[in-house]
Amino acid sequence: MADDTSDPGDVARLRATAHPVRLRIMSLLTAEAMSAAEVARSLGITHANASYHLRQLHDIGELVVESEEKIRGGVAKRYRYDATREVADRSHAIDDRIAYARANAVEVERRLRDAARGSGSSSDLEAWVPVEAWHRALDLLHEASHLLHAAALPAGTPDTVHISATTNAFTMEGGLTGDAARWIPAEVAR
Repeated sequence: MADDTSDPGDVARLRATAHPVRLRIMSLLTAEAMSAAEVARSLGITHANASYHLRQLHDIGELVVESEEKIRGGVAKRYRYDATREVADRSHAIDDRIAYARANAVEVERRLRDAARGSGSSSDLEAWVPVEAWHRALDLLHEASHLLHAAALPAGTPDTVHISATTNAFTMEGGLTGDAARWIPAEVAR
């Protein structure tokens, strides 16, 4: 059942990020600010394509301009993605959430093709759990996501490991919903 109470800005943000190239850009810009030319070189796409996707992500508030520098008579903006900022409500219409999940799936598939041998974790579960266990799991996923985003360094930094981490956890129909199952991140609740 679609939820038509979503904020139009949140829906636009979700739709705009539901693109594999934009997901790659946000991951890339977690570690360092980059210009369109640097993003293009790093991802093997055209400068025009990189500029277009950067503008789209900036226009919906996913990227910030960290700095500007004059280059050959023009101005190059250096963009950055801050994953630690306040996360918008994700209670969007199901079609928007599915589009985002599909874009994520394409990106995870690309990353798996480049996966190295070594440690990792993969999990899939559909189950009924106590609300307290659900909230604790979300706190841990939230903490892990913020830890990895905050620790991200530029590609190729010595003594770093190239990783992929994707999470997607949500309540299903049939159990407690609304305020009875609502989660507030532990650091916000304090």
